[in-house]
Amino acid sequence: MSAPATAVITVAAAELLARLQDRHGPVMFHQSGGCCDGSSPMCYPCGDFLVGDRDVLLGVLDVGADGVAVWISGPQYQTWKHTQLVIDVVPGRGGGFSLEAPEGMRFLSRGRVFTDEEKAQLEAVPVITGAAYEGGERPSTRGPVIDKAVPETCPTRSP
Repeated sequence: MSAPATAVITVAAAELLARLQDRHGPVMFHQSGGCCDGSSPMCYPCGDFLVGDRDVLLGVLDVGADGVAVWISGPQYQTWKHTQLVIDVVPGRGGGFSLEAPEGMRFLSRGRVFTDEEKAQLEAVPVITGAAYEGGERPSTRGPVIDKAVPETCPTRSP
């Protein structure tokens, strides 16, 4: 059994991402660490954000011909490695740094905690750092487009 994808994207977010790719060419995500835009997944044209040697590739989303890389800083990965990053989109304006800002939409991170079995599967797969990616290392699979953010990713609270 293969390890679960560590990054996935909803249909609505993938549709917006495809429009951004049509307009801007190849793009990538970097999961923000909390500065400026909170902890939003920031979308940039490839080459506009420099991936660090210790950043971790969460995965490549199955959107567009070449896919879309999703990165996170190494220390932030250590904090969140037990969760699957679900990239979704909601109405509203995020910060001015991410490509979707003028669209009246903003990308949003949701998370799903991996099961113990999934965690064990992931521990068997080495992470790909920025340095390894620069050296040609790539993931064997792409993160899928999912129908919607599953309810257990972000439960709502009753008033």
